[in-house]
Amino acid sequence: MRTKSDGTIQPEKNNSHRTKITIRRAVASDCPHMMDLIRELAFFEKAPNAVTVTLKHFTESGFGENPVWQAFVATISTAGKKEEKLVGLSLYYIRYSTWKGQRLYLEDLIVTQQARGKGIGKMLFERTLQEAKDQHLNGMTWQVLDWNESAILFYQKYGASVESGWLNCNLVLP
Repeated sequence: MRTKSDGTIQPEKNNSHRTKITIRRAVASDCPHMMDLIRELAFFEKAPNAVTVTLKHFTESGFGENPVWQAFVATISTAGKKEEKLVGLSLYYIRYSTWKGQRLYLEDLIVTQQARGKGIGKMLFERTLQEAKDQHLNGMTWQVLDWNESAILFYQKYGASVESGWLNCNLVLP
């Protein structure tokens, strides 16, 4: 992979000479496409009706006056065409652990099903990992469903430990 002066990342080689994969920081105009990916993830995780955030709130939360999340997106463009298609995202925020200090929390790493197998997840994950290093954070934390074996194997390739023993708790406020 190589980093260009504008901060985007592109692989040294593509499987096809006709397409270009780019990893870049998300911008507000990406939000509708990011929401599509989030809904696709919810469907994959067998919770298609669980996404209740509105596009307006999502956009405001990332690009408003007090943003609480940041993201990198993966796009594919075809040689000779100006348009790019958003096919992946890595959405994160900084959290504080009383035991560990500041850590990057990877909320979602998503690659649309049609674009899997091209190394896009690897590129997004490595760019996010680099962000944690660039911010001098002491690590990254995320969750993975216990039945998502391909994701668990992917993370273990990076030396990640998959812990057990903690249960998720959620409280919906009226």
